[in-house]
Amino acid sequence: MSCSFAKGKYAIVGAGLMGRLVAVALAKRGAQVELFEKGGPDALESPARIAAAMLAPLAESAITEDNVVRMGIHSLPRWKQIISELAKPVYFQQDGTLILWHRQDASDAERFASHLESNCERNTALSKPQHLDSKSLAEIEPGVADRFTQGLYLPNEGQLDNRQLLEALLVELSLMKVHCHWHQAIEPEELRKNQQFDWVIDCRGLGAKDSWRRAGDSTKDLRGVRGEVIRLHAPEVKLRRPTRLIHPRYPIYIAPKEDDVYVVGATEIESEDLSPMSLRSAMELLSAIYTVHSGFAEARILEMATQCRPTLKDNLPEIYIEQSSGKAGLMMINGLYRHGFMISPAILDCALELISTGSSNIANDLGLSVNGHLATQETTTCA
Repeated sequence: MSCSFAKGKYAIVGAGLMGRLVAVALAKRGAQVELFEKGGPDALESPARIAAAMLAPLAESAITEDNVVRMGIHSLPRWKQIISELAKPVYFQQDGTLILWHRQDASDAERFASHLESNCERNTALSKPQHLDSKSLAEIEPGVADRFTQGLYLPNEGQLDNRQLLEALLVELSLMKVHCHWHQAIEPEELRKNQQFDWVIDCRGLGAKDSWRRAGDSTKDLRGVRGEVIRLHAPEVKLRRPTRLIHPRYPIYIAPKEDDVYVVGATEIESEDLSPMSLRSAMELLSAIYTVHSGFAEARILEMATQCRPTLKDNLPEIYIEQSSGKAGLMMINGLYRHGFMISPAILDCALELISTGSSNIANDLGLSVNGHLATQETTTCA
């Protein structure tokens, strides 16, 4: 059964990246939306605030599942559309990804390139990597030509400014008159009982750990995977696009933002520890980026930050839906792991389709799990 957005009333719990995207999308479709967040509008507790926000399905295909890659491919043009419709500008770039390596790591780079090329053969929507010699590397990224004589260029990949996006979505919530309840922790079940809403949508990430455990089975338990990033101001470095360094011990990424700001990261630690960055992590990250560009020696450290990304056992995202008589419908969106920015528009489109029609062809096409299986049939109906 179809559900009219214009007539619907929705409660969104959690105002990180996914919660803000869903709230804005529903409000723009005419729905009445209320947003509940235990923290403040600055999203200081959200993993989205410290992310590099790289949109790199081909680069990520080396380490993730094919369905996540398909979600990333779907999301790239959607990001352009979403950002173009926001009142406040957001930095977005789609000039590809550069892959570099030092001479001693050439064999690892060869295996990496071969893996990407095989993935491109299986998925023709991916653009094949281009091998760069010293001349073509100097043309694409002159800032690193004095230290590297070869590389890989991955066309069409992109990035955005995560903090600008969170702020722009906050502005949009105000313009769309979404009622935001800041500093108000609430369980979705409390909102479902009074029948004030048609749907309650849980986007709390790790905050939904207990709810997710009750809803699913033990194999779907949420866990946190710690990530660490450093933000630098480096006016002597003029990298044009996200750059990744292949290294056996500490592969890194460097994401250039506006105003000579760079986001640097690499670490992925199976831990929910939110303590400050370790000395070892900081030294490895900073040492590695100096080998990419000597200009980082005079960079100023703006911030060292840590956060935990919500992850399911299979490292894949999932939507869970529950409906029962006398209660608002419940939708839980979780498990975006390290790919939140890369795949969130795809997750958004699936969620909207599920709410609107009760099923999702997009989820089926992209391989997104709904209630533990692919959305090949009607999964739920609207209240």
